[in-house]
Amino acid sequence: MAIKITTAQGEPRPPAPVDPLDPRPLIFFDIDNCLYSKDVGIDEMMRDLITRYFERLGLPAEEAAHLRHRYYTEYGLAIRGLVRHHQVDPLDYDAQCDAALPLETVLKPSAEMQALLKDIDRSRFRVWALTNAYYNVCCSFLLLSVASDSPSSSSSPKQHATRVLSLLDLAEHFEGVVSCDYAAQEFSCKPEEAYFNAALAAGGQPDPLQIYFVDDSALNIKGAHSLKWGHCVLFDEHGDQQEKLGGLEKLEMGDKEGKVSVVTSMEDLRKAWPEVFVKGSKAI
Repeated sequence: MAIKITTAQGEPRPPAPVDPLDPRPLIFFDIDNCLYSKDVGIDEMMRDLITRYFERLGLPAEEAAHLRHRYYTEYGLAIRGLVRHHQVDPLDYDAQCDAALPLETVLKPSAEMQALLKDIDRSRFRVWALTNAYYNVCCSFLLLSVASDSPSSSSSPKQHATRVLSLLDLAEHFEGVVSCDYAAQEFSCKPEEAYFNAALAAGGQPDPLQIYFVDDSALNIKGAHSLKWGHCVLFDEHGDQQEKLGGLEKLEMGDKEGKVSVVTSMEDLRKAWPEVFVKGSKAI
C-alpha cells in the first residue's frame, strides 16, 4: 500500500477495521484549496516553487511551466512526472516545494469551516482527509520573519497535512488522514485507482457507494466517480473546474447518489449532503 495513514496530529495509525457493527459511511475531505480558500494564494506559491524546481533541472522557464501543467494533468502530481521522466528524488522535491511553503504566514482558522465540520453528525458518519502531499515532512521550510520581512529557516517535524490542519485549527474534526508516500518506489496519488482503493481500505469502508468525497480538482472527482464512489462533490470556488468534468452527469444539490454535485462554497455541502449534518444545524 503506497500510501501513509496517520491521525490528524501526524501520528501513524493502523487502517480502520471493517466493522459490520459500524456501518457509518465515510466522508473524505480534500485538504488543500478545500479546507481553505484558493484566494490565500498557496496555489500560486506552489506553482512558482515547482516551476523553479524544474528550472533547477536545467529546463527553460517556458518548458518548465509547460511540463508542470502537463504532469499535473496526466498524473495528478508534478512529482509523478518528474520521477518517471527525470529520475528526480521525490524527497528532495518535497523539501524544495511542499515543505518550503510559508503556510504559517497565510493560513488562519475559519469559524465557518470549523462550524461546518462540527455540524457533521458523527453518530452517523466518519470523517477523514485525503491529500496528495507527502506524509512526513521532516525538513527545513521558509518562514517570513515579521520583524525583518525576510525569509528565515526553521525545522518542522510535521507532515504537510498536519501543518495545514493545525494552522486551521481543524485537526480535532478528522479521525484519519491518507497521504502519499513519496519514498515508495511506485507511490500512488489521486486520481489513480490504486490510491482511491487504498483509501477505502485505510478507512475500513469496502463499499464505494457509501463514500462521500469533496475535492477541488475535476480530475480527482472524475477518478473517484469512475470507481463508483457514491457521493462526489466538486468544489469549484472560481468556476474554472466544472467544464473539466466532461460528460459526467451532474445533479441538483440533494438529489440521488451516483452522480456529481458542483458547489462554489463549502457551505453548500449542507445542501448537497443534507443527511450528513445534524438536523437543525445552520451555517454561522
